[in-house]
Amino acid sequence: MAHGWARREDARLLTGHGRYVADIAVPGCLDAAFVRSSVAHGRLCGVDCAPARRVPGVRGAWAAADLPGLPPVPLTALAGMSSAEVVAGRVWPSLAVDRVRYAGEAVAVVVGEDRYRAEDGVAEIVVRTDPLPPAVSVAEALDGSVPLFEGLDNVVLERSVGVPIDEAVWGRAAVVVEARYRQQLLLPSPMECRAFLAVPEKDRLTVWCSHQAPYRLRRELAEALDLPVERIRVVTPDSGGAFGSKSATFPEYLTVAFLALTQGAPIRWIEDRAESLLAATRGRGQDQRVRLAADAEGLLLAYELRIDADVGAYPHIGAGLPMQTARMATGAYATPLVHATVRSVLTTTMPTYPYRGAGRPEAAFALERSMDVLADRLGMDPAELRRRNFIPPERFPYETPTGRRYDSGNYAGALDLALKTLDYDGWRAERVRRRASVTALPLGIGLSCYVERSGGEEGGLHEFGGVEACPDGTVIARCGTASSGQSHQTTFSSLVAATLGLDSSRVRFAEGDTDELADGVGSYASRSAQVGGPALHRAATALIGLARERAARLWRLPVGEVAWSGGTLSSRADDAVALDLGELVRVTGSLRVDERFESGMAFPFGTHAAVVEVDPGLGTVRVLRLVAVDDCGVMLNPAAVEGQARGSIAQGIGQALYEGVPYDEAGVPLLPYGLLDYLLPTFTEMPPVEVRETSTPTPWTPLGAKGAGESGCIGTPAAIVNAVADALGVTDPDLLRMPLTPDAVWRAARASAVGSEAGSTVGEGL
Repeated sequence: MAHGWARREDARLLTGHGRYVADIAVPGCLDAAFVRSSVAHGRLCGVDCAPARRVPGVRGAWAAADLPGLPPVPLTALAGMSSAEVVAGRVWPSLAVDRVRYAGEAVAVVVGEDRYRAEDGVAEIVVRTDPLPPAVSVAEALDGSVPLFEGLDNVVLERSVGVPIDEAVWGRAAVVVEARYRQQLLLPSPMECRAFLAVPEKDRLTVWCSHQAPYRLRRELAEALDLPVERIRVVTPDSGGAFGSKSATFPEYLTVAFLALTQGAPIRWIEDRAESLLAATRGRGQDQRVRLAADAEGLLLAYELRIDADVGAYPHIGAGLPMQTARMATGAYATPLVHATVRSVLTTTMPTYPYRGAGRPEAAFALERSMDVLADRLGMDPAELRRRNFIPPERFPYETPTGRRYDSGNYAGALDLALKTLDYDGWRAERVRRRASVTALPLGIGLSCYVERSGGEEGGLHEFGGVEACPDGTVIARCGTASSGQSHQTTFSSLVAATLGLDSSRVRFAEGDTDELADGVGSYASRSAQVGGPALHRAATALIGLARERAARLWRLPVGEVAWSGGTLSSRADDAVALDLGELVRVTGSLRVDERFESGMAFPFGTHAAVVEVDPGLGTVRVLRLVAVDDCGVMLNPAAVEGQARGSIAQGIGQALYEGVPYDEAGVPLLPYGLLDYLLPTFTEMPPVEVRETSTPTPWTPLGAKGAGESGCIGTPAAIVNAVADALGVTDPDLLRMPLTPDAVWRAARASAVGSEAGSTVGEGL
């Protein structure tokens, strides 16, 4: 498609004319603030809201006991997972009832004339809690001593994919790598935290929300509040980012919507950063054990991945996310035997949710770290080991042992371009030079080859799009997606304009409003361009056909005699017989086409390569160069794809080097100073990054586009950690655990040096 589209969003957003939920002005609107548990786990003995009600400007204060009928949090269904199976008596109340299960859980709500008065009311509420032991880690939750729900196990889901591997396979292998990895809990940290405004009207409820799936939110609110779907309108205005963290119906949303209806007043809740750090969604959170076997030539024989996933205090969408890791365990390799098992475990932390990559970074990290250890054990170049085991292009579509059907790929092409762009041989020579020097800091090179899934799961691989011609000659393009910064206005307007042969200025794009289109799915799982793009393309193509039919009837000509060119209809036999699209609408009436498009899953892929310099004495890591080669098929908007790649790379660097949620012994997050404690990489920490691409179109859609936007979170962490391990000569994968803080790197350097002196065996991770 066209290159170099100027972002239509920029002028509005960069000049302060964006319209976010907090900007929506509604007469008489009240503000909500929540009282949150200061303990991670305990019996809730009492919540006294009376003092708050006496605070000037407070309109009301409620605990769960004061709100009979307040619905619990609905479970967002995942493919192949029933609500009954996962919840099984473990209901998440919108306000805590008898027990609190994580620090930050909402126990009461105060509504005031403004947020200041609501916060004053929050400060007056007295909460009495009898503390219980916390279970912050999966290991603590699995020992059975801290059940989060009486009489119920903390394991809420146990699944496996692939076929169990006979122990004889491991015995026959020339090399077996065994290792443990930890995917730490991360905060998605969008610039705009969660935001929700509920406005009751005469016969319906209008909701303004920073959300990724407005139609899902409408449906879940309707079910929870026992309202017909048509009586709820959801609007998602401009959004300050999401990264997966705004894809669900949260307890705060239900509480505010319920109060707006019962109190008959508009109420909004704007989460502040302190709340977000304490009570917003977490991502990742897996303990992994792997075994990887190969023959003496480096050909992979078997791979086993065992996942114990921290899904937080209540089973929700996060309970099923580890299955994404299991299903993507194969990676880019033609490993004949792959078996992955999952246990989703409750802990006394905020429930986990999707976070950019959602299961695929975890899969890539475990496999790619193990591939580097295997290469070291074999004395083989890590690039050559990967190339030797890639699924070759002629085997696509490829059925993986874990049940995925890869659509297309040229993995060696991405690796070769990454090595060339990086100057792999040049950096290897520099590494040798530094190892011979007694003064130079050690340098390491790391690779990570990944495959991800885009578009969504079975049952959700569809999207709705509509195109309407207007009497003034303009066109409205509508889609069921919901942008949170992905340039939809630019990309989709230009796509429809190109399909119709119009200037893009004649196309207005509308999304994120359930009144605009009958149905929609949303924007998550890198699905917008892959599924929403073809829906709009199909609708625009159908509009041309419908316009030609109308003109043919108007002129009493066969349809084949009517031509379309750049928004003008004409007779092929007589150029004088012509009219433009606006005239056709004025003469014949409304002209609109709505379409539903469904595709198969797509599987973007790529190779990321990193060069780092490490100071073993200080534990500091400096990323000297990072190359990302990604393949998302046909790029509808290359500039937007590159922007998404760079943004996700920053988050991948964050996971590798800086980010993680620490907890104290009582199970409370240790983030008293906000983002001074939770370290996000800034522009200063960004290394030189070169983004390149290959293009292997998916055969499942007419546009050939696969999803883009999550690649950096998936490919970058393992590349950086592999590079640090290479620099330090760390051969035990258990010695380097993310984030690679100076303390972690310093300890790994010391342990590696001691191990080398003792002649320790490489790769013995278990």
